[in-house]
Amino acid sequence: MTIVDEPRLTDRAPAAAEILARAQTVAPLLRERAEEIERLRRMPDDIVELLREAGVFRMGFAKAWGGPELTSIEQTEVIEALAYGDASVGWCAMIGSDTGLYANFLAEPVARKMFPSLDMATAGLLFPIGHAEIVPGGYRLTGRWQFGSGINHADWVVSGSFIFRDGEPEPDEHGNHDSRLMMVPRDEVEVLDTWYTTGLAGSGSSDYTITDVFVPQEHTLVFSEVHAPAGPLAQPEVHMRNMPGVPLGVARAALDHVRTESASRADDYRLQVTLAECEADYHATRAGVYTAMRREWEILSRGGTLADLTPEERAALPLSRVHAFRTARSIVTRLYDLRQTASIYKPSPLDRWLRDTTTMCQHIVAQDRILQSAGAHLTGGTPSFKLALGLTS
Repeated sequence: MTIVDEPRLTDRAPAAAEILARAQTVAPLLRERAEEIERLRRMPDDIVELLREAGVFRMGFAKAWGGPELTSIEQTEVIEALAYGDASVGWCAMIGSDTGLYANFLAEPVARKMFPSLDMATAGLLFPIGHAEIVPGGYRLTGRWQFGSGINHADWVVSGSFIFRDGEPEPDEHGNHDSRLMMVPRDEVEVLDTWYTTGLAGSGSSDYTITDVFVPQEHTLVFSEVHAPAGPLAQPEVHMRNMPGVPLGVARAALDHVRTESASRADDYRLQVTLAECEADYHATRAGVYTAMRREWEILSRGGTLADLTPEERAALPLSRVHAFRTARSIVTRLYDLRQTASIYKPSPLDRWLRDTTTMCQHIVAQDRILQSAGAHLTGGTPSFKLALGLTS
């Protein structure tokens, strides 16, 4: 993978450089195993262990924990490198590495008991779907959730749930139905074999159920309550920042593949124009993602808050994510068409990349709802998805 005008590995913090180098080393193996990963509809156990050994799942843990505490920029670069090898692995790494980030929203003594190893992975759906009945000391949780990406190898499952008291909705401070995120050990979760999809098949994003499981109050969290020291990784939207790494990694892989496969047609006009247009879109999109993240990190690392970002800077973060997902799909589609019938025969990876980017663009972060939310923030209107902007109320 060749990136123009990017810092060298030696310019990064040692831990970040090491994890990124390991991810880049793993990427060719992931490419070789991509058909197997898709066929299994989950990550093979040895691939999961490779990610653990590479330090991928520990990326978000603070230095106070003995973790590497990679910046959001560095985390995204690691996800890019893995997605360059396989989109599903990049997706699972993006989800599973949130463990250290969730620790910032739990009381530290509790989190240290929950995560005795920094290499534990999480999975789950954050939208409130479950039914959490208030009981002494916590909640009784029941529900069925979709999109448990990486749930087969997860250690903890975090699930959004509405709160009830005696069967009645419990109001929050604003009078709305209250909700919290519930963290449950994986062995108390039943995974349903539902993940038969267009793309991202290897992510194993199956439905799952939790039935009448007791969840201690201290194993629940909300993004508006930070328990860790203030800092860039203790922010409500922190788990969304590294998501563009997946589409960017796939787009770069597709561009490199087509350039290699089309070497004999170097003077073909259509090839030259299409590749140039796609490269322009890729670099502009990638620059937008990292520029927005670096500006946010600059403000937060010197003690500022998300409120210190200008409306344009605040909106740039979710907009760059939407654009990364949609541009990656556009690039892959154009390259698929460029290669014509060569694209449809296996083992060409373009078919898989086309399906993977199409599937990932159905995620909420790539929907018009995000555009509306960012636009509303710019106009002073009401965002429909506030968390995308780091708003928790």
